[in-house]
Amino acid sequence: MNSKNLKLMVILSCQLLTIMDIFIINVSIPSIQRDLHASHGEMQLMIASYLIGFASFLITGGRLGDMYGRKKIFMIGLVFFMLSSVACGVSYGAALLVISRFIQGISAALMSPQVLSMIQILFAGHEERTKAMGWYGITIGLGTILGQFLGGYFSSMTLMEESWRLIFLINIPVCLLALWFSNAILTESKTNAEKSTFDFFGVIILASGLFCFTYALTLSEHQGIQIGSIVLLIFSIVILLFFVAIQKMRLKRGKSYLIDFTLFSYKNFNLGILAVSFFFIMLDSYFYILSLFFQDGLQIGSLNAGEIIVFQGVGFILASLFSAKFILRYGKKFLVTGLVLIMSVLILQILLFDRETPFFILCLLLFFHGLGVGSIIPSLATIALSGLPQKLAGNASGVYNTFQQVAAILGIIVVGSVFYYFLGVKPSLQDYHAAFSAALVINMVCLFMVLFSILKVSESILPSGKRKTFQP
Repeated sequence: MNSKNLKLMVILSCQLLTIMDIFIINVSIPSIQRDLHASHGEMQLMIASYLIGFASFLITGGRLGDMYGRKKIFMIGLVFFMLSSVACGVSYGAALLVISRFIQGISAALMSPQVLSMIQILFAGHEERTKAMGWYGITIGLGTILGQFLGGYFSSMTLMEESWRLIFLINIPVCLLALWFSNAILTESKTNAEKSTFDFFGVIILASGLFCFTYALTLSEHQGIQIGSIVLLIFSIVILLFFVAIQKMRLKRGKSYLIDFTLFSYKNFNLGILAVSFFFIMLDSYFYILSLFFQDGLQIGSLNAGEIIVFQGVGFILASLFSAKFILRYGKKFLVTGLVLIMSVLILQILLFDRETPFFILCLLLFFHGLGVGSIIPSLATIALSGLPQKLAGNASGVYNTFQQVAAILGIIVVGSVFYYFLGVKPSLQDYHAAFSAALVINMVCLFMVLFSILKVSESILPSGKRKTFQP
């Protein structure tokens, strides 16, 4: 293995952790809720708090890496991720677990933007970068599936009374190994060569705006649409608009900034952001409601639910391994096929999923869902980041990841709200099926928006016809 690939493996192992910890709690929800005597609202907040911390500081994390060194910020984030994982694992109440998950999300936000930035720098050639981005996409999908499986596996173990704590404590040995390898083989890099100060004022404004926005969404899910959540949502939008105005002014005056808004002058970056946003609204909400539908609706145990979802992972990995090759050859046609496959599977799940559905049908449909997802995810970052100058790498990575995580929160909150609305107070199996069907219809609308975005991408990035070579 050459040094580039070894470095890629190290940084992707940490990216795996940040994604895995979004999903690892999903299948463990019933166990955690029972042991900590948590309400439905507290459980939603445990999931959302990680995403709130993650989304609120991703742009900050990317900018810190640009200015002070990507390796340094990456390792600092890794240390705090490990410590917050310990705090999650020993939490004795719902409130402490919510706070620990929030800190864990901030730590992940320091690490994650450095991964995309390092890939942009390590792999200069467009074709090799496309392949590296393919592995980045595989890592995201693998983290999604592995999180679901390990959550179910650890929750069902009998080694200790509250075995769900292992879903957080398993991070410790991985973080220790990653720290050692990171220090040994990663090289430091900075994009921002000019001497400038860090825009701390911008960090406070942006983090406040994103926090208020995501928290307002969470409040509306817990308490319904109330005046407090509406006011907080409007307030957050005002803060974010103020942030945009201040950043543009600082950029014109040559002062330090958090976001270089010239990013949004690149058509493919905008289309990539649109595509990744709608795709992750679909994907994160899908796994959230699927876990609830399986365990509470179809009465499938957490371990069996995790085993079924493994088949989704198998399909995802198979598609991801070949996606770079097919994208270079078939371009948009391959991605359109993947989207059509996902939508077809969602329709079949609405029609076939029931308590009497054979186990192999459940697994088969999850497998084909994974094939579709695996054909799409590896290309989303490529669409957004291709053609950008290296000096925008950190900024672009932070913005891309921020939209992805805010979309994940929107998916869980909005689609989750629809799911609970159809569920009612004392739900029957029919209510669960109606709620699941309504959520999947929203997922399909999101996939149509992804399709629209992909069809608009420039031919230089995604050729629409058959083509053997890739021209950047």
